[in-house]
Amino acid sequence: LMEVAGSDESAQYRMDSRNWRIAVQKGESDDLAFAGYEVANPAALQEMTERLRNAGIQVETGNSELAKRRGVMELISFQDPFGMPLEIYYGATDVFERPFVSSAGVTGFVTGEQGAGHYFYVVPSLDEGLAFYTGVLGFQMSDVIDIAMGPDLTVRGYFLHCNGRHHTLAIAAAPLPKRIHHFMLQALTLDDVGHACDRLDGMDDKTIDSNLRLPTKVDRTSSCLTTTIGRHVNDHMLSFYCETPSGFELEFGWGAREVDDRSWVMTRQTRTAMWGHKSMRNK
Repeated sequence: LMEVAGSDESAQYRMDSRNWRIAVQKGESDDLAFAGYEVANPAALQEMTERLRNAGIQVETGNSELAKRRGVMELISFQDPFGMPLEIYYGATDVFERPFVSSAGVTGFVTGEQGAGHYFYVVPSLDEGLAFYTGVLGFQMSDVIDIAMGPDLTVRGYFLHCNGRHHTLAIAAAPLPKRIHHFMLQALTLDDVGHACDRLDGMDDKTIDSNLRLPTKVDRTSSCLTTTIGRHVNDHMLSFYCETPSGFELEFGWGAREVDDRSWVMTRQTRTAMWGHKSMRNK
């Protein structure tokens, strides 16, 4: 990513032509603080405001100071049934005159009409979550996965879309400590994913090619990786997972398929990966 603004308390990062996509701020929770969703224009924002209020959701409007901080023309603020702060906005700031340049050499990210990526959201009530995100906000279901979290625990994850990205939001009622299990960024090239994996695997970049080197013990204690590279069954994303300093995970991927509502058929899966994504925790 490309840092564009920062202080001792917060920082903002770019990943495309927008003036920022991801913000990090100092806090006690070490968790997702808020999420924002974009609509096309003032009429669309008014429509969402009315939908939320008709559903009994308290909506804050007219906060020009917050809109200025976010770099948007107008926004509304509200909470989901579980207290997650959400914002809907239009008129975000583009800075095409200052091209995005990755500090790590990443070619670029898949954004545009698909937004910044996705996040996997842990909710206390799946029924309430689905009713709100599909019934009120208007997300569509892509598919479900029955996720085996242990020998005696399987939870159902619902994968929801609001644009061409297979899922912008996944929700599940799971016994996890954070609001989010992970968030995902999608790179433009497979090599971007491979290079990122190398940067995080805790190994010296100058080591001899692993398939030719003599057998030696490798210290992996500094690795941030939590899984091997793998490919998901539902969006077909080729990716790996790594742990962030806040304790939740980042998925970094490439090659996901897109949803076309004219022909998409919802399905159920019983595994998360076609291959790979093996756990590397405690290795």
